[in-house]
Amino acid sequence: MHKVEVLFDYIGELPESPVWCSKTTSLYWTDILQKELHCLQIETKTHRVLAMPEEVGCFALREQGGFILAMRSGVYLATADGQIEKKVCDNPNNPALARFNDGGVDPEGRFYAGTYWSPRDYNGALLCQVDADLKTQVMQCDILGANGLAFSPDGQWMYTTDTPNHRLYRTPRTPQSGQLGLRETLKIFPTGHGRPDGAAMDVEGCYWTALFDGHRIARLSPTGEVLAEYPLPVRCPTMPCFGGADMKTLFITTTRENMSEEERAERPLSGALFYLRTDVAGLVKPTFKEN
Repeated sequence: MHKVEVLFDYIGELPESPVWCSKTTSLYWTDILQKELHCLQIETKTHRVLAMPEEVGCFALREQGGFILAMRSGVYLATADGQIEKKVCDNPNNPALARFNDGGVDPEGRFYAGTYWSPRDYNGALLCQVDADLKTQVMQCDILGANGLAFSPDGQWMYTTDTPNHRLYRTPRTPQSGQLGLRETLKIFPTGHGRPDGAAMDVEGCYWTALFDGHRIARLSPTGEVLAEYPLPVRCPTMPCFGGADMKTLFITTTRENMSEEERAERPLSGALFYLRTDVAGLVKPTFKEN
């Protein structure tokens, strides 16, 4: 079994949404609570931090450079140095009750961003889509905490998780149009063994999920069978992301949010970034394409 290693000397509060850029051999991520975007150039270990005006729940790289950012108040376009260029849309939820959380880009270049319903009194979160014309629509609802977005290698399936509800879903889709079919439950994770958080997809169509509160990463088959598990020295991984020259390095973000001082002392690497060498390559994350 390959061993999980610490990536570099860094501890965040809520690192999330790692994104690999092959052009610059850099890893990007957000620290939601610190309102920061981070970039680590892997070869030189140069670490750059961009201060943001709000929490960035998720983001993606734009095809022509810069970012598309899902912040608390809405979705924005930004330059490569983090300067806001344009507001795309408002948060479709009440931003006082639901911030953006997980998201990414589909194989055709559309951006997806889901929200997290903080009151947790009902499934009030949403998953929305931004297309190339910057038109936004809500694609799914009946979610408590949108997470785990990934797409099958052939583009026929969209995978998502609802972390507080312990569920992994898959939804059939029409690749060219991005139209979604009926969502179905693929797996319900048992209470007390970790909740499915962020995810990544490999070239064999297997789904790698961070098991929040579960101390590990799991690789699942396309039908939801657990194929392998990789333990971590922290309780709460948040999201994996494939990268590296051969796309066989799995980068993993973790958090120390809501942890007591005792637990932070007991697990001092909580909030660190890790990496794991894998035998299978991951899918390259598409960039956001806009007209």
